[in-house]
Order: sequence, then structure tokens, then C-alpha cells
Amino acid sequence: MALENIRLEVMKTIESKVDGFIDKYLIPVDNIWQPTDLLPNLQGEEGMEHVKQIREEAKELGYDFWVVLVADMVTEEALPTYESWLMDVEGVDQQRRADGEQNPWSKWVRHWTGEENRHGDTLNKYLYLSGRVNMREIEKTTQHLINDGFDIGTGRDPYKNFVYTSFQELATNISHKRVGQLAKKKGNKMLGKMCNIIAGDEMRHYMAYREFVKTIFEHDPSEMMLAFHDMMKKKIVMPAQFLRESGEGIAQAFENFSNAAQRLGVYTTYDYIEILKKLNEYWEIDKMRALTDEAEKARDYLMKLPDRMTRIADRIAIPQDQYQFKWVEPNGII
Repeated sequence: MALENIRLEVMKTIESKVDGFIDKYLIPVDNIWQPTDLLPNLQGEEGMEHVKQIREEAKELGYDFWVVLVADMVTEEALPTYESWLMDVEGVDQQRRADGEQNPWSKWVRHWTGEENRHGDTLNKYLYLSGRVNMREIEKTTQHLINDGFDIGTGRDPYKNFVYTSFQELATNISHKRVGQLAKKKGNKMLGKMCNIIAGDEMRHYMAYREFVKTIFEHDPSEMMLAFHDMMKKKIVMPAQFLRESGEGIAQAFENFSNAAQRLGVYTTYDYIEILKKLNEYWEIDKMRALTDEAEKARDYLMKLPDRMTRIADRIAIPQDQYQFKWVEPNGII
């Protein structure tokens, strides 16, 4: 049987569990928080006072902080790209059945998208109210990122795609959580709370996607191992790898944003390595047996990779010069 057909069979086999994953890892619309729960109520009498508070607290946050917060927000706002990508994965059928019910996998993608959509909405509104960034330039960057799409090297392979989402959801959890901690240290409790709550969503999503992979390992261990190996060998790229400013070439802004994130300690090469270690541990890569010869070699590679990457990371110097983005003026004031 062709590999594509095997993957489809596995996706079909675990399809019956998807509704359970939705119930366990996602929250019904009527019960989950919404952006307006975290932002000033401009219909209330104290709304404008809260906006003034946001603007005053925002003055305490440095240049690199704003760059990272903008890039995090833009990454979240590019959600249409991510939904269309996941909807194209083998085994995800967008068409409703004859009884009107959604395919469980497409139901997961839509419900996951609905939760993720709130993150960009929240951060976008906060940035707008802060008065510290150039929203029009940011909006251009967001539109460019959606227009340009992204290539993460997964193709339509569900195994590779779920490795990617497992990794990325934990990475975004780390990034949002640390941005929130920095904001709170500067006295910005509102932004700190926003980022911390968003990070909590990302953790739930991470736990779901890693469970998808674990379940696949139970049904097709060798091919799942090879997919994990392939993704880590060519490295997990960020969703915003094609980030750019208006008038600039594709991807030119991403490296400068990454340097800012490293300088702040929001997301570093060492975090990347720690995520790999966590996935190796949770999926019990070291205990995998009854693998093909090729998959055994892949397992050994994955177990040695964290130490290899750490040796390389120890030699990398992070540029200390701040790149001047169009999103944020040097003094942080627009």
C-alpha cells in the first residue's frame, strides 16, 4: 500500500477520537474568554480612563519589546493562511457529509481556528490603543504575510504537519508567556494578563497536537518516526518566516525580529532545543522498538540532536544592534 494511503487509513482510524480531543482541549464559545473581556470597555464611563492607563503604562516598554509584540501579533493575524494549510492536509475533508455533519478533522481545524482567531484580535486592539506603534505599517505587513503564505516543508502529510503544530504551539506558548512576564515587570498588568491567557490557550493546543502524534505512533511507528526525523533534520521554521515590511523583500524582517526576541530572552535557540527534548520525552522516542532499520536510524538521530544543537548554539553570537522597523519609531512614539 502506498504511503499516502497508509496515512489516510491511520487518519481514518483515529478520526473517531477527534470529538474527544475537541471536548478535552478546546473550550465552547459560550464559556471561553473573548478579547473584550481583557480590553477597556469603551461603552462604559471609565473606558477612556483605561485607555489613558494603557498609554501611560506603554511608555515603560522598550524598543525590542514592541518589535516582538508586533511580530507576535502579525503572526497570529495570519490565521487565514494556517487554516487553509491545515484544511489541505491528507485526511481532512472540508465537505460536509450527507447528514450535514462535518468531517471530524475539519471540525477540529475550524474549532482550533476559532480559538486562535481571538489572539490576534486581542493584541491588535491593544497595539492600536497603546499609541506606540505605526498601525498602518503593521497592517501592510499582516496583509503581505497572508498574501505570501508560507512553506514549512510538510506538504500534505498529516504526520509532518502534526509534528510542526506540536512544536509551534509550544513555541508560541513560551513566547507569549515571556512577553507577558516582561510586561508585568514593567507594571503593565493588563498586557501581562492578556499574554498569559493567550499562552494558556497555546498550551492546550500544544497538548492536543502532541496527542495526535502520540496516537499516530501507536498505529504507524516507523513512518511517524521518519516524519519526525525529516521535520527536525530540515529544522522547524516559524510561521512568520516570510515576514516583511512594506517596500521590502520577502522574509527580510524575520531575522531582525528573531534577533530582538533573542536579545529579550523571549524565544531563543535554547528554547528550540528544549522543545525538541520535551517532544522526544513525551513521545518516548528512546523506548521505540519494532522499527524498520531506517526508522531506528532516525530515532538515534533524534536522540542525539539536542546535544548536537546545544554545541552549535553555544557558539552563536546574537547581534546587539537594533534594526529600525517601520512598525516602531526609535523613541516608541508615533
